[in-house]
Parts: sequence; C-alpha cells; structure tokens
Amino acid sequence: MTLPPIHEWWPHLSIDARHEVKDSGSAHLTEKVREEIREITGAVVGMQETLSDEDLEYARTQSEAVD
Repeated sequence: MTLPPIHEWWPHLSIDARHEVKDSGSAHLTEKVREEIREITGAVVGMQETLSDEDLEYARTQSEAVD
C-alpha cells in the first residue's frame, strides 16, 4: 500500500511517534508509527514503506514549530 500524504497524518501522531520518526536516522517507519498512521487514516502501511526526503523535511520543519 502507498503511504498516505504526510500532511494527512503527521499533525495527529503522538509526540512519541513524532520523535521516533525524527530520531530514527532512517526513512523507514517503526511498527508503532505505522500503526498510528493506520489508526489515523485507515490505510494499511506496509513494513517497507519509507518517507521521502520531502516527508522528512516536512516532519523536521513541523516539529520545530511545535516541539
């Protein structure tokens, strides 16, 4: 399955999940983050889904504004 656009789910992720994304050093999503995205969007997020460079930049800039 294709990962839904980050702007649809990022604002609804828990703070812990946001930190997992930012601090992982990887574009791959953890099981916890994938599960939260599924709960938020209803999409099934596969284990191989990764964030694009643009998604990672979005997460970084949105976090700076909030965290």
